Amino acid sequence: QVQLVESGGGLVQAGGSLRLSCAASRSIFGIGSMGWYRQAPGKQRELVAVITRGGSTNYADFVKGRFTISRDNAKNTVYLQMNSLKSEDTAVYYCNAVMVVSGVNYWGQGTQVTVSS
Repeated sequence: QVQLVESGGGLVQAGGSLRLSCAASRSIFGIGSMGWYRQAPGKQRELVAVITRGGSTNYADFVKGRFTISRDNAKNTVYLQMNSLKSEDTAVYYCNAVMVVSGVNYWGQGTQVTVSS
């Protein structure tokens, strides 16, 4: 079992930056990929960025060049640095972790990001 706790969301003006953090309740060495998803009102949850156990990253086209995902295994934490934020980035952002052996997915409770134009 893994608990994921997100933090760092808030209200920011367009063009601004935020850094989200996702702290895992246990060592993330047993975790495979970790990622950030988001869900805007009335829309489906969508992938924002993912980082593998080995550190490879993948981004949705709509955040490439603006967002950076990183992983600190020593702190059991994954980060999402969000720059040049746009109003369309407004959503609840969720952290996700996939276990290496079982493939079980775990989700955080979400953190609200609101970008004012």
